[in-house]
Amino acid sequence: MNRRTFLLAGGSVLAVQAAPSDQINLGVIGSGGRGTFVMTVFQKDPALRVTAICDVYEPNLENALSTASKTPGTHPKIYRNYKELLADKDIQAVLIATPEHWHAQMVLDALAAGKDVYVEKPLCHTPEEGVQLVEAEKHTKQIVQVGMQRRSYDLYLDGAKLVASGALGNVRMVRSWWLNNYVGNGGARTAKLDGALDWEQWQGPVKTRIPPDPFIFRNWRNIAEYGGGIVTDQGAHVFDGIHLLMNASYPLAVTAAAGRPHRAGYDTPESVVVTAEYPEDFIGVFSINYAAMRYQLRNDQMNQLDGDQARMDIGREECKVYKQGAEEIAAIAKKSEKGFGWATDLHVQNFLECVRTRKTPTATMSLGFQAAIVTQLGNLSLQNGRRMKWNAKLNKVEM
Repeated sequence: MNRRTFLLAGGSVLAVQAAPSDQINLGVIGSGGRGTFVMTVFQKDPALRVTAICDVYEPNLENALSTASKTPGTHPKIYRNYKELLADKDIQAVLIATPEHWHAQMVLDALAAGKDVYVEKPLCHTPEEGVQLVEAEKHTKQIVQVGMQRRSYDLYLDGAKLVASGALGNVRMVRSWWLNNYVGNGGARTAKLDGALDWEQWQGPVKTRIPPDPFIFRNWRNIAEYGGGIVTDQGAHVFDGIHLLMNASYPLAVTAAAGRPHRAGYDTPESVVVTAEYPEDFIGVFSINYAAMRYQLRNDQMNQLDGDQARMDIGREECKVYKQGAEEIAAIAKKSEKGFGWATDLHVQNFLECVRTRKTPTATMSLGFQAAIVTQLGNLSLQNGRRMKWNAKLNKVEM
């Protein structure tokens, strides 16, 4: 028996050590790159223990187990079916970091099992799922935090205060962009697996059943049946940031335009412009282009709030206000205390505080759906070639 096999076999039967009264036992569902990273952020809390990990792809499971076990006293149980993990009564909270098409069902099942939930964005894959989740939120006592970390980020909270103070005057438009490149040399539709994958479990709620496809497994974010494309993947963050900064509610209507996909195997475009209309009398315009040159992380995204007295630019690391007639020099300049990487730490800390105190977290499911619905309406606008309306009273998409 090698070390890897021993860990996988033995880790499932080792008992959790006695814990202080404020200890939280966490189960991880979905231990890919993002899930494993966020798990390590959770582990920075000295009273948290990762007590279980579930994944249907063996290399991810093995890597997460090895990573979690580096924290002294951590001996996670191993699960390959998330419902078995949810049935584990030792677990109080779960981190859900699976592909997007699984989020809604797993959150509902976790709430039914009495678990508090930290779920990666986007919250859901369709408007119907979002409505169901928001309704469930009204009837549960569990804590749910959506992984939209700008909600806890000091720079964005300061930016929201500046807007609320009236420093910009009336803001009728927010212009946001995100630039990167995944086209590159991606002309060949190739991918491979490095170990065993339970494909049927991975496909889960997707209706079209196809043979195992490593390319879809590796690139699900850009395959419409599994994800909403790059506009949803990044747009959930951007539009949530706009909503926070502008204290906005659900959009009234959304219109989108896009180019065609340029990477082999993708059926969602990499260059998209989404325009959302809000009842607060402004529009939010988001341009994403993943066929651009690659920028340094501190420069790859920006939100510009066009007020009639001043403009505010807020990106990953800095927030600057430029007053009318003096656009060359910032009248106000703010930086995050520890930078954008710290935003995830702050967001996890907020969730754990709320688990212990039962306070409302910064990124509730209703806020998560509010961000997701904008990009979902954007994709529907592309499919239907028209402006899509959202009826917030009826929770219904209208053309």
